[in-house]
Amino acid sequence: MTSNISERASVLSKPRRWAALAVLLFPVLLISVDNTVLSFAVPAITAALSPTGSQLLWIIDIYPLILAGLLVPMGSLGDRFGRRKLLLIGATGFALVSAIAAFATDATQLVAARALLGIFGAMLMPATLSLIRNIFPDDNERRTAVAVWASAFSGGAVLGPIVGGILLEHFWWGSVFLMAVPMLLPLLIGGMILVPESKDPNPGRVDPLSILLVVFTLLPFVYAIKTATTAPWYLLAASVALAIACGAAFVRRQLKAEQPMLDVRLFSNAPFSGALMVNLIGVFSLVGFIYFVSQHLQLIAGFSPLLAGLWMTPGLVLTMAFGLISVGLSRRFGSPNIMALGLVFSAVAYLLVILAGEGANPILLMAAFAVLGTGIGMTETLSNDMVLAAVPASKAGAASAISETAYEVGSVLGIAVLGTILNTVYTSRLLAPGSLTDAQLQTAGETLGGAHQVAATLSAADAQALVDSAAMAFDHGVLLTSGIAALLSLVAAAVVFRVIKPAFR
Repeated sequence: MTSNISERASVLSKPRRWAALAVLLFPVLLISVDNTVLSFAVPAITAALSPTGSQLLWIIDIYPLILAGLLVPMGSLGDRFGRRKLLLIGATGFALVSAIAAFATDATQLVAARALLGIFGAMLMPATLSLIRNIFPDDNERRTAVAVWASAFSGGAVLGPIVGGILLEHFWWGSVFLMAVPMLLPLLIGGMILVPESKDPNPGRVDPLSILLVVFTLLPFVYAIKTATTAPWYLLAASVALAIACGAAFVRRQLKAEQPMLDVRLFSNAPFSGALMVNLIGVFSLVGFIYFVSQHLQLIAGFSPLLAGLWMTPGLVLTMAFGLISVGLSRRFGSPNIMALGLVFSAVAYLLVILAGEGANPILLMAAFAVLGTGIGMTETLSNDMVLAAVPASKAGAASAISETAYEVGSVLGIAVLGTILNTVYTSRLLAPGSLTDAQLQTAGETLGGAHQVAATLSAADAQALVDSAAMAFDHGVLLTSGIAALLSLVAAAVVFRVIKPAFR
């Protein structure tokens, strides 16, 4: 009786399979849009709620911290209790908490709401990918479905700046959270009608200690990355030590368990582990690029947030397009070859940024972004599909959760590592006018945006000198981080040829 639940998904009619996929794209779009929109809403939130600097960081960071820590436990719970059930619970909770967040009256309430959104978001993401694994048993259909799923992330990134710009020009900051309600209603209705339930017919027992261990492996690790330049050294050391200790304890517990929450032996599978690394590096490259190019377009080229989003749209559309095109290319040339080619494209994109030099023309940056989008489209679709294909359908929830965790950690690393290096170079190379006070010098030296805020209070000559110096310092940091990102992409391409490709012979 229990095995029929998993098998029932494999006999759906073709129209229902694709209709179910359409329903499953809504949470993917929502979370992708939500990440982009929030960055555009920060100035409005600051003006309305007057958060401290620490509170503002927590408003932004608490969601990915909670999400990264809970993806694996939620994926395993979905395997046991039902992936559709977990998806619908997550969608309901996400919509309700989004509505609460929209009407928060102080920063503390908004931080708490964002933490709850991280919990419910962790229910959504592994469930969507694992349901796709069970709905599409045919390899070619599944690969196409995963390509559409991956493209939804890029679609959300395309919509985020545009939707955010429109909402914030006409409504208050809370509108960016209320947007979740109408987006999740089709999922709640269509999920009950079109999406079949599936679960692991032989699930492991619920293991609260394992859940705690994986949470306290990922949360302190991500926290240490996000606060590497601001937290005291002893707190960072304690966070890393806690993460290592809990991670080691988690692995030992899973190896000894008869029915582990997460089969850590999966990591001995070369295609599985290699695909996870490609996934992480791909997201790392994309997020790092968006981090600096969005600032360059707005603060150096002088574009509005909406116009900057429109300029970035072609590159993101190419990410979607090549996510779909890569399916056909993989059938003809093999998935490892196309994944490696995508990573080379990513490296070339960053090399183009270096060739463009300081004060790069926006057109040249968008050309580089188009090349990057092409490469990311190839790597993300095929790496996600390879992760799913490497495990039995019954373990799709756990595999999906690991893949999503790699995505989130890659996103965090892209900003934390490249952003930290960029900010460090910027601070060291900024030459501020001598008329600045100590407080103004500190603000201008922290971020490019801070330099523009200070410049607004200076005389015309001093303001121009500060803005020009800040632009040069920022772009110099971009050149260094671009070199690092290009090197990582090439290393990942070499790993594909040395580790993944031999497994396909």
